[in-house]
Amino acid sequence: MVLKADEFETIEIETDVLILGGGMAGCGVAFETAYWAKKEGLSVTWVEKSAIDRSGAVAMGLSAINTYIGLKEGDNTCEQFVEYVRTDLMGGVREDLTYDVARHVDGTVRLFEKWGLPIWLNDDGTYVHEGRWQIMINGESYKVIVSEGAKNAFKELGDKGEIYERVMISHLLLDESKDNTIAGAVGFSTRENKVYVFKARSVYCGMGGAVHIFKPRSTGEGLGRAWYPPWNSGSTYALCLLAGAEMTQMEVRFIPNRFKDGYGPVGAWFLLFKAMVKNAYGENYMETRAAELDKWAPYGTAKPVPTCLRNHLQMLDNMEARGPHYMMTNEAIERLAAEGADLKELEAEAWEDFLDMTIAQAILWAGQNVAPEKRPSELLPSEPVFIGSHAGNTGAWVSGAPDIAPDEYNWGYNRMTTVNGLFTAGDGVGASGHKFSSGSNTEGRIAGKNMVRYAVENTDAPNVSADTVAKMRDTVLKPTKLFDQHCGMTSDPDINPEYLRPRMMMFRINKIMDEYCGGSGTNYTTNAKYMERGFELLDFLREDSEKLAAEDLHELMRCWENVHRMWTAELHMRHVNHREETRWPGYVYRSDFPSLDQENWNVFNNSRLDPKTGEWEMKKVEIKHII
Repeated sequence: MVLKADEFETIEIETDVLILGGGMAGCGVAFETAYWAKKEGLSVTWVEKSAIDRSGAVAMGLSAINTYIGLKEGDNTCEQFVEYVRTDLMGGVREDLTYDVARHVDGTVRLFEKWGLPIWLNDDGTYVHEGRWQIMINGESYKVIVSEGAKNAFKELGDKGEIYERVMISHLLLDESKDNTIAGAVGFSTRENKVYVFKARSVYCGMGGAVHIFKPRSTGEGLGRAWYPPWNSGSTYALCLLAGAEMTQMEVRFIPNRFKDGYGPVGAWFLLFKAMVKNAYGENYMETRAAELDKWAPYGTAKPVPTCLRNHLQMLDNMEARGPHYMMTNEAIERLAAEGADLKELEAEAWEDFLDMTIAQAILWAGQNVAPEKRPSELLPSEPVFIGSHAGNTGAWVSGAPDIAPDEYNWGYNRMTTVNGLFTAGDGVGASGHKFSSGSNTEGRIAGKNMVRYAVENTDAPNVSADTVAKMRDTVLKPTKLFDQHCGMTSDPDINPEYLRPRMMMFRINKIMDEYCGGSGTNYTTNAKYMERGFELLDFLREDSEKLAAEDLHELMRCWENVHRMWTAELHMRHVNHREETRWPGYVYRSDFPSLDQENWNVFNNSRLDPKTGEWEMKKVEIKHII
């Protein structure tokens, strides 16, 4: 049945603190906010597009916690972790934010264990390490356990705590009597004909990173099989940007090197099983192309080799058609068995790595008769994704901790963006990679505590007029009106001169970004002339986005997801265009600036879109070292 815009109910909700997003970081926000808000008598509202138990990047599970320092055991120091992250991301990190996560993350991990997460233990009771900073878990229910812990804390708020699931947030609201100040958010139910207007003094915006900005490797029936959840559509980046928040490092997309087609992760094979990758000619490109790393000093000569440079060496192999490349799973298992490991246990661990978090890869192995102990499995770099908590560092420019952040990086409330009262964490915080699941939750807890403090210290009610509420309702529901008015004009509702379906819009975003901003189709390479044409096509797309149409609630969600993708795409292209060097070979190449430029570009690359004028500002910001 076609949606009727006039049949939607508008529901206005006033709250002190508003949490948008229920991923690992959002659960950290909710857990910490509940504790401090109860002490202050504040109300908290938590909104999630899907179901909190299985939302976000950890929805399917994980086989390892990838950020654990081991402070209690004396394994590592926070300073060493900062040095590792700084090297892996070619120098472009906020050391204060990284240190802040490092000094708190172990407590978060122990909290997960207390809630029931099974962490592998050695005979002496210490955690089993996958690598220096990673510990092994039985993590199929990882997100369920963490969300349950957050929900249980939230229950302590009683009637001052409300949770709304299946509500898509399409817009943020700015205060009409205070400049550059958040006032709430607008969204709609994906199950009922309801538009929601949330008004709040303190708002957390953390709805993950982004996939399907670029044309995916998997097409047709495999379109949704991306590495990183396909429902993460850049909402965090787009909404912060459109609210006027300063963004940083949005050029640092991540190219995960994964098992081909199923996108199965390779961390356990590299770190736990010590497997190597060889090309079709039996060569280990990390050895045959080792001399290439000298060109990228001081990062290329460091150990471990940065993630992007490991990609780069494989891509050089691919450009010379020396693939396919294979993870030598059989050799790794044979070697470990020869060293006395139990073969059956190794085989079980190999399959469990995928069954914990990427079930499609296990199905693909079975369908292609891949027994990892008998034959290797093909690897390939994927399409670019945006994930500020992983081996990339896209996101908003946020305030750091007062005790460690340089003055230029601190404006009062830890993890607050440059918009007053607007906070983020996890994938939403820029220049702060390698947090992964545990670090994102930790960063959410940091943000949550400061959100409550902001709400306590800023008591004026948000000012959003009735006229604004009415206009936002019309904006949100416009795609339903267009479809209702024009769907009868043709015999095929997908083909219509009066509107654009969201699926077609996503394909246009994919094509523009792949061809003009360095997708897999161009070997991740672009230049200023390509991007000049790309900006022109994005302008046309923005015009056409006003004609998006939705037949049902699910498609209405897809409309706004792709609007968010569109803004994230432009934000990314502007950052790639502004940084006139190649700092992350293996992630993105500038053919017109093919080298590292430490003299001019060893800086943060920041941007801001003025919400009043629509004008863009791009600028360099000095990298300040605390380690």
